[in-house]
Amino acid sequence: MSDNRGPWEPPPERRRSGFPIGVVLWLALMAAVGIGIWLLADRFPGRLSSDDGQVDLVRLLSILALISSGLLFARRINFSEMARNIALWTGAAAVLVLIYTYQEELLLMAGRVQTELLPGEPVDGADGTVSLTQGRGGHFFATGKANGTSLQFMIDTGATDIVLSPADARRIGIDPASLRYTRIYQTANGTGRGAPYRLATLSIGPIQYRDVRVSINEAEMNNSLLGMSFLRRLSAFEIHGRKLILRK
Repeated sequence: MSDNRGPWEPPPERRRSGFPIGVVLWLALMAAVGIGIWLLADRFPGRLSSDDGQVDLVRLLSILALISSGLLFARRINFSEMARNIALWTGAAAVLVLIYTYQEELLLMAGRVQTELLPGEPVDGADGTVSLTQGRGGHFFATGKANGTSLQFMIDTGATDIVLSPADARRIGIDPASLRYTRIYQTANGTGRGAPYRLATLSIGPIQYRDVRVSINEAEMNNSLLGMSFLRRLSAFEIHGRKLILRK
């Protein structure tokens, strides 16, 4: 068959036999990842023994396979670019393996960072506890939910009851003007009055109670209070440095 190409046109590309280079590279990458997993499984034998661990590993491998599948369509390879890509993919695989291996430690670290940035945000402990970080003025604050509405409380061991401020009462749909203020309290600012009320639910993190007696303060307050009537419901509460640990 005659070649009608002009003198200035490039010669036709030669067809190469065998597997495309992209397929070879992708298979090599998957083999390297498999060897890495085998070495880690041998070094940490308990990591893949649970169903959850195996599911997490399959998820990470699926993500890596999907992202790296672009190599399958590679035809011409620039070797300097190939070396860079191999380094990037190797680094990505190493990061995924490290995240999987140290997931529990990373979750604990994230919880610690969260408590420092948001002192009132309760952090669930591995043993079912809730930890709070000391906030402004040396007080402990806790973000909780009263009847499903988020409120911020201050932990006050000097208060007898759980006390809601009028503003927080309005947030959960209570009209303070319609209440009868029959309770008398002696506070640092003098005598105060409160109205008895029952919350359907009160929760701090995973610690939840139902049908909770509270008092709604007549005068405005900066924060609602979690007093001893709440703390006595707990099996224990402990202070370790700047941490308050609550145990249901």
